[in-house]
Amino acid sequence: MPRAELAIDPVDAAARLLGCTLEATTSEGTVSARIVEVEAYRGLDDPASHSYRGRTARNDVMWGPAGHLYVYFVYGMHFCANVVCLTDGVPGAVLLRAGEITSGVELAQQRRRAARNHHDLARGPARLASALGLVREHNGVDLTDAESSVRLYEAAPVVDERIRSGPRVGVAAAKETPWRFWLPDSRAVSTYRRHEKRPRP
Repeated sequence: MPRAELAIDPVDAAARLLGCTLEATTSEGTVSARIVEVEAYRGLDDPASHSYRGRTARNDVMWGPAGHLYVYFVYGMHFCANVVCLTDGVPGAVLLRAGEITSGVELAQQRRRAARNHHDLARGPARLASALGLVREHNGVDLTDAESSVRLYEAAPVVDERIRSGPRVGVAAAKETPWRFWLPDSRAVSTYRRHEKRPRP
């Protein structure tokens, strides 16, 4: 996918990524997934974004250039993957929430033995990263480079009528902002769960 296609506002990039394919090659083999659910995160004006409070070692990749993979560790047990957007020096990214495994199914099943069926292999951001074998070492990978270990392939833009939107999942701030986008005809789309603050003991 050309870098210029991603050097745009994350909200626009999120819709553009629907239907595109993310392909990852590791020593175990190659797995591909068609992206069916995403979430947009801007930078300094988005309190739900990792870059809201400024640049850090953790979120450095979010600051560009566009077209790179931003991988982070969450809850001390899962990796999640994002596609960096906007221009160099301006933070923004799109979280890849769910995908349909289109090749490398057996390898994805080995990595996701708890999956109940094919549609469950990459339903949710942590499951998607796990099925593709994405880990910390993939942080910063250039998705627009054909020689990269992780590559993003463009698809024809999905018409607006086929896209649904709603609140983002699992965020405490700006949780009503409707920047989650998905393809309603896909069974791999994750179940929406509103963030609830846990009571202190």
